[in-house]
Amino acid sequence: MDATTLLQRQSISVSEFRCSAGPDDTPFVERHRCHSVSYVRKGSFGCHSRGRFFELVAGSILVGHPGDEYVCTHDHVCGDECLSFFLAPELAEAIGDRAEVWQIGSAPPLPELMVLGELAQAAANGRSDVGLDEVGQVFASRFVEVVSGRPHKPVATAARDRRRAVETALWIDAHSHRQIDLEKAAGQAGISPFHFLRLFSSVLGVTPHQYLVRSRLRHAARLLADNDISITDVAYDVGFGDLSNFVRTFHRAAGVSPRRFREGSRGMRKIFQERLALH
Repeated sequence: MDATTLLQRQSISVSEFRCSAGPDDTPFVERHRCHSVSYVRKGSFGCHSRGRFFELVAGSILVGHPGDEYVCTHDHVCGDECLSFFLAPELAEAIGDRAEVWQIGSAPPLPELMVLGELAQAAANGRSDVGLDEVGQVFASRFVEVVSGRPHKPVATAARDRRRAVETALWIDAHSHRQIDLEKAAGQAGISPFHFLRLFSSVLGVTPHQYLVRSRLRHAARLLADNDISITDVAYDVGFGDLSNFVRTFHRAAGVSPRRFREGSRGMRKIFQERLALH
């Protein structure tokens, strides 16, 4: 079993697991250390949990409850891959930690969860501007809603809450060149990450991480159009920690590379100046 930690926060951590076990490997007892939901993105395996047996395939969800034992088997195929979200007790309580929901062992491939699982995978691969911690919370919350039959309730936003969301957005924009995660932004707002994510998204229509990335792109576009500093310096100055990620994200947003954007903006500026000179 190969395990890679993709994200480690106080309220949530995310790991990917690649298992190469097959029918000839001896199963062994494992224990869930916290509330967790694991999206099966590839392969298949069986799971014995709380006296029941489940067959999981791509799109299924392995569900963990603190202290519960389980045994995974690979009787039919070799290997599987999972994207796993581990929740701190405070986050699980905020989402809904009723034992009957978290002790079901497994959830079948459900469209409400599969689409979020793929969004989470895109975020893990750097192909989405949604934060991995954000989509992890949404994924776990949606799991609880679907399994419990509890309908989603719109977030009620009083004037004070809307001000809190707006002021935090302004703070994110002013500090977007720094490393800001969901917990840091929630701390600035003075509420828990789970409730901050719901409030911010409800008021402004984007998640905090989406707003952070788009603020960085806005600042980058300004620098590319008005300055001669290198594209690498632009990327790092606005807060991107990786040049290739900046180029990929900018191209996805603008439809052209940062270099082509700079060339195009200067070409348009020259044309505009020439037209002014004619008058």
